[in-house]
Amino acid sequence: MNTRIMRWLLLLFALVVVSSALAQSGGDYELSWTTIDGGGGMSRGGAYSLTGTIGQPDAAWSSGGDYELLGGFWTGGPLCFVDFHHYARFAEWWRDSGPGLPADLDGDSDVDFDDLREFADLWLRCCPVGWQLK
Repeated sequence: MNTRIMRWLLLLFALVVVSSALAQSGGDYELSWTTIDGGGGMSRGGAYSLTGTIGQPDAAWSSGGDYELLGGFWTGGPLCFVDFHHYARFAEWWRDSGPGLPADLDGDSDVDFDDLREFADLWLRCCPVGWQLK
């Protein structure tokens, strides 16, 4: 084979290899992740409510059955789940009556089995907004 043709083939091969390598590297690029969690306020529908605030970081948690959606960090410490600590606080007001009792979950100015039923419905779920038994 002619050396001139060999040089052209070698040059063509080098160009193919170099361009292939450049295509694989993709050059300079940046993958940035930015969110502004829009909103503010509460949305409600039936038994569900979703509260959001603009500027909260995306510290996501999702779930499946029986739904759960948590994200971001709000002031007030770690997540609150209705548990035995709250049950002990609930028991402090058991069978009391009067306005403004923290354990009066149904708002009828006494702490009775109706309040206990509501407490049981919240068991091991996220504390409602403004949870009095913290």
